[in-house]
Amino acid sequence: MEEISFIHNAHPQYIENMYQMWKANPESVDANWRAFFAGYQLGQSDNGAVATGGGQVSSTAVKEFAVINLINAYRSRGHLFTKTNPVRKRRDYKPTLALENYNLSEEDLDTVFHAGTEIGLGPATLRDIRDHLEETYCKSIGAEYMFIRIPEKAQWLMERMESTRNRPNFSIKEKKRILQKLNEAVVFEKFLHTKYVGQKRFSLQGGETLIPGIDTIIEYGSELGLEEIIIGTAHRGRLNLLANILRKRYEDIFSEFEGEAFSESAFSGDVKYHLGYSSDIKTENGKTVRVNLAPNPSHLEAVNPVVAGMVKSKLDHVYHGDEDKIAPVIIHGDAAIAGQGVAYELIQMSLLDGYRTGGSIHIVVNNQIGFTTNYLQARSSTYCTDVAKVTLSPVFHVNADDAEAVVLTLRMALEYRQKFHTDVFIDLLGYRRYGHNEGDEPRFTQPKLYSVIANHPDPREIYVKQLRESGKLEGNLAKQLEKEFKKTLQEKLEMVRTQHLDELEHPPDFVEPCDLKQREHHHRFDPVPNTHFPKDKLIALGKRVFTLPVDKDFNFFNKVRKLYEDRLNRLLNTNALDWGSAEFLAYGTLAYEGHSVRLSGQDSERGTFSHRHAVLRDEMTEEFYLPLNHISENQAQCRVFNSLLSEYGEMGFEYGYSCATPHGLNIWEAQFGDFANGAQIMVDQFLSSSEAKWQRTNGLVLYLPHGYEGQGPEHSNARIERFLQLSANENWRVCVPSTPASFYHLLRTQVKYPFRAPLIVFTPKVLLRHPQCVSTVEELAEGAFRPVLDDPVADPAKVKRLLLCSGKIYYELDERRRKEKRDDLAIIRFEQLYPFPDNDLDAIKKLYKKAKEIFWVQEEPENYGAWPFYRVWLGTGIPGITRKASSAPATGFHKQHAIEQKEILDKAFA
Repeated sequence: MEEISFIHNAHPQYIENMYQMWKANPESVDANWRAFFAGYQLGQSDNGAVATGGGQVSSTAVKEFAVINLINAYRSRGHLFTKTNPVRKRRDYKPTLALENYNLSEEDLDTVFHAGTEIGLGPATLRDIRDHLEETYCKSIGAEYMFIRIPEKAQWLMERMESTRNRPNFSIKEKKRILQKLNEAVVFEKFLHTKYVGQKRFSLQGGETLIPGIDTIIEYGSELGLEEIIIGTAHRGRLNLLANILRKRYEDIFSEFEGEAFSESAFSGDVKYHLGYSSDIKTENGKTVRVNLAPNPSHLEAVNPVVAGMVKSKLDHVYHGDEDKIAPVIIHGDAAIAGQGVAYELIQMSLLDGYRTGGSIHIVVNNQIGFTTNYLQARSSTYCTDVAKVTLSPVFHVNADDAEAVVLTLRMALEYRQKFHTDVFIDLLGYRRYGHNEGDEPRFTQPKLYSVIANHPDPREIYVKQLRESGKLEGNLAKQLEKEFKKTLQEKLEMVRTQHLDELEHPPDFVEPCDLKQREHHHRFDPVPNTHFPKDKLIALGKRVFTLPVDKDFNFFNKVRKLYEDRLNRLLNTNALDWGSAEFLAYGTLAYEGHSVRLSGQDSERGTFSHRHAVLRDEMTEEFYLPLNHISENQAQCRVFNSLLSEYGEMGFEYGYSCATPHGLNIWEAQFGDFANGAQIMVDQFLSSSEAKWQRTNGLVLYLPHGYEGQGPEHSNARIERFLQLSANENWRVCVPSTPASFYHLLRTQVKYPFRAPLIVFTPKVLLRHPQCVSTVEELAEGAFRPVLDDPVADPAKVKRLLLCSGKIYYELDERRRKEKRDDLAIIRFEQLYPFPDNDLDAIKKLYKKAKEIFWVQEEPENYGAWPFYRVWLGTGIPGITRKASSAPATGFHKQHAIEQKEILDKAFA
């Protein structure tokens, strides 16, 4: 069937050629063609209906192929002619599925065609064939799948739909379940609408069938092996999900409307339709499914890669790679999935080794409108889901007014996901009953549409009517369900209004809000944890990592082998470890201690500046070898991946991965530090503020290469000032390590603290190979991370000037000092810019009692880097030596760069 099923508009001459080949030698054509021709007894002219006397294919046979073309047209284009839009007439698409467009006519309707076997009918009349196709592909469910290039997948979808005609066939018990969840969804929204008039809640009204749909994922998913789902969604319908899927207590939701929740705490919080939640749901079949709803900001689609990262982490660390057991469910808006590039970024990640999650279930709550923007203004593509074609993922378009069609579609989507472990998309075509929020007036911009919506019954009314007409609804069951649910809601509301929230019993997973002021007062990053690692063990571990196998079956590139030999020599002989060596030893010691390590970014396997070479390849076979995974049998896993060319989606993924890996070292690396501005939304909305807004801690580390070396405005500055602007309440650490040992200990502190907070590291470029930028084995084994480094050579008794700085400028200042043989100044390095290390600085300043001058020195322009903040934090009277203020972070001319760099040094030593 495979080849025939994919013929589109087969030309009679093509059929004739295939037939003549079959006649001459049946084995010369595909088995499916052989079966087809044999089935029609082609070549037997005695019935006068199949072949002409000359042995040519007859007009009847051509008609058979016309019917096959019609079948394929329904399969490939039927979705354009569905009844999936509940409030609008569909656009006209041509050619239509009219018989005459396929060389058929009304006169052929009662003719029996063998082509009926293609759709499982056996020989059947054209009328029956067309009716079967209409019901399968053009009713409440439309399907796009014929573009899938893997025949097994397309064949599975074809047989799954055509065998049932996409016709729901639920038991009475299942119908009652659908009605119950639909009742909860509809009545909950109406209750909130009457009790909290005008308050923003971003209701689900017009798309309430989402609730029985998600319920199906949990209930039916548990039968297919799912043990956990993680949901990412925007604000619309979120309260309904929290209440009727995750079973967040109604009184807790009402208390948020009443304004009581957390009113006395320093916890900054977020609006109720951004909050996350987790529940263990007991299914009807007695199984338990863990359901997590990730918190999210108003930035649409931003949460999607976060959810995928969470799932990937749990696949790696909890479910041992079993993709049947956990799935991401991502709920989109139609305008957002079409307009936000991060949706495309995530989809491009979905099949890559370092990022695959076994397939996301994408559900678009399609309101056919953005805020006020019509869908025709919101995209160029036919459907908002056309991004699915990037990964050849099937798309189901379903009428959101048809509850059973929605549930059937989600079942098919789940089955497909569990079988093939790739993405699947459901376009839930509904409407938005009110404006963007409940205080908005949609008739300003869509008067015609909203006159239709005003008189349109809700999905519950439609389903109740359907059940009554089919005789499947018992008496007043619908009214009884509505009455009982309203009573429950009213009782919970009265409880909240008559009692203060503090008197209500907290749910089991309630977490007391963190007191940000108290936390800052106690300096949670001080003291710095102990990061010692025994010297003998460190050397033994280094030998394991830096010694490549000499197996003849593994052919390493000569330059790579030499690089590793050099690292081993630095460890065992010269005792001068460079940046890459210390980095490897940090990862290796953590893995040895049981902390997993994940590093990803653009070119992270080799390193943008060719300093790392963490993942090696056989010269002949390109087989991978990762030395960091050959330390000991009981070590934790080290994972290093080259990412796709993405910042926004990729950082979001790593943030999510880190959320679910609290005891691991998880790192995202920018190719150049300033490229991180492509992920600024993630930095602003998640990394810097998730703990303050949602009480969600995260330990993600960012590597942002930074330093002025004349490479131009896009490769010099990682924009330190942006991270310092977001710094408050000790929400993270912002660091610029200047030695291999400092970097080594900094990384180890990240998993040694008893809490999780992000770490922003401005990593070097030229220092990766700078001859002075080395550390001893003893400094790694016995040292510690120090937020401020004293001058290692200055004599406090002679020092009259202190130069405060951070990063590579230290080495240029030191070189100038040695060149001029100056002993009257000391160069103090800030390894940690935030939290501001005031105690460490004060302790060092006390050593230099004769120092009358203090300057801050930086490479960056006056309005960049640390100086805009340090001019305040350092206190008055300390001037800054910087480049001149500039709109661009650096010059593009190397000579000008050299002039500016010299001016900074001249001023520092004047």
